[in-house]
Amino acid sequence: MDDRATSAADGRAGGPRGTGYDLLIDLAAERRRGAGARAGLEAALREAVREGRLAPGGRLPSSRALARDLGLARNTVADAYAQLVAEGWLTARQGSGTSVAPRPSAPPPGRGEVPRHHGGRAPEPPYSLTPGSPDLSAFPRSAWAAAARRALTAAPSEAFGYTDPRGRPELRSALAEYLARVRGVRADAERIVVCTGFVQAVGLLGRALHARGARRIAVEELGLPDIRAVLRASGLHTAPLRLDEDGAQVAALDARTHAALLTPAHQFPTGALLSPERRTAVVAWARETGGLVIEDDYDGEFRYDRQPVGALQGLAPEHVVYAGTASKSLAPGLRLAWIAVPEHLLDAVLREKRLADFNSPVLDQLTLAEFLSSGAHDRHVRRMRLRYRARRDRLVAALAERAPGVRVSGIAAGLHAVLRLPESAGPAEALVARARSRGLALPDLAAMGTLPDAGPALLVGYGAPPDHAFGGALELLCDLLAEAVGPVADA
Repeated sequence: MDDRATSAADGRAGGPRGTGYDLLIDLAAERRRGAGARAGLEAALREAVREGRLAPGGRLPSSRALARDLGLARNTVADAYAQLVAEGWLTARQGSGTSVAPRPSAPPPGRGEVPRHHGGRAPEPPYSLTPGSPDLSAFPRSAWAAAARRALTAAPSEAFGYTDPRGRPELRSALAEYLARVRGVRADAERIVVCTGFVQAVGLLGRALHARGARRIAVEELGLPDIRAVLRASGLHTAPLRLDEDGAQVAALDARTHAALLTPAHQFPTGALLSPERRTAVVAWARETGGLVIEDDYDGEFRYDRQPVGALQGLAPEHVVYAGTASKSLAPGLRLAWIAVPEHLLDAVLREKRLADFNSPVLDQLTLAEFLSSGAHDRHVRRMRLRYRARRDRLVAALAERAPGVRVSGIAAGLHAVLRLPESAGPAEALVARARSRGLALPDLAAMGTLPDAGPALLVGYGAPPDHAFGGALELLCDLLAEAVGPVADA
């Protein structure tokens, strides 16, 4: 049959409204490119949305109707719809069929401020390149739901009562195996504590350290301000550690400092990798002084241009607390994080955990355990690594063409890049305000702390936008920088 088909379902009584909608789908071109039936259908639907042939809110035929018209299995169409719903291209509601997802629309450049809500507060811009989040539309809903069903079926009844404050043994065992295999972490399940996010983990550790007499913790001079606030609320003084291209300058650590919080595999936000010499030096400091290193491995799965770097914890398990989270690999809304705690600190941390919330939600723990053990997590991370790398490459190429005066750094790993601008671009905060007026949210580097003599710089979180919004966000960014920096790089 002809691979071009117009769906014209009969809309029999009892079916959901919209099953009789017509839809022109050309699978021939996709098959010439070597795509299979499902991949070809997904690509054709994405292209139809990009070109505007499928408008936001437009209804699609039922999977049964489209499968009949295209000569495909109904499951093939249903799976393609489900994948595009997960990516944010389509939306689906029980009893209402499938339709094209709303798309953000930014105001044309130079047309003034974003309209304000009543009360004077500006609405969130329609486009965002703010770092700190993965692409939430890519959350693996089908695989997660399948893991949840399996985990729920297999869970013992006692799992639904008050449980070990460390977390469910199923998840701690799965994490111990996964972290050893992927990050080189040396910790058995008994020493892993599940938390409701990295912020809670830092609070538990800060209070445990303070209760044992610690008063001073070194923190990288650039990082999330909330983390420094949590440590200070725990009674600790935060001393800044200078940064350079080799990461934190750990030679400044001495016996007066009781702990250090580091992001050695990928410093946030600069992207620097802690050099081998400094990794050795910070471990030596911890051993000699009895100090503790808290290792934040917030996006350890995403490496592009270099070999994966093992966790610092693997060098000194009794002197390093390893902290990881599902917030970047899956979604921050899961509220799942974990710490691998040295034996001598475990009881103190568990005491704080009991006082905080006793134990984290059980069902998501069981689901993540199944997701890890089944290999679904590895498959998802591999897919997302390819997607994020493609976005990073697209960002770098666009800036090289449109604003070559911008220097891009911190791109060998992670989900964001640092854009360092020439002084002629003006203050970074002015660029941020101008971007927001045009419908684009992104922060400047100064929002993460004070870095002396850094010059104006922006943070670009290329991982956050859904696929259908990334192109628009990138176009706005390039327009802004081309105006600020000019088309020719500074000499």
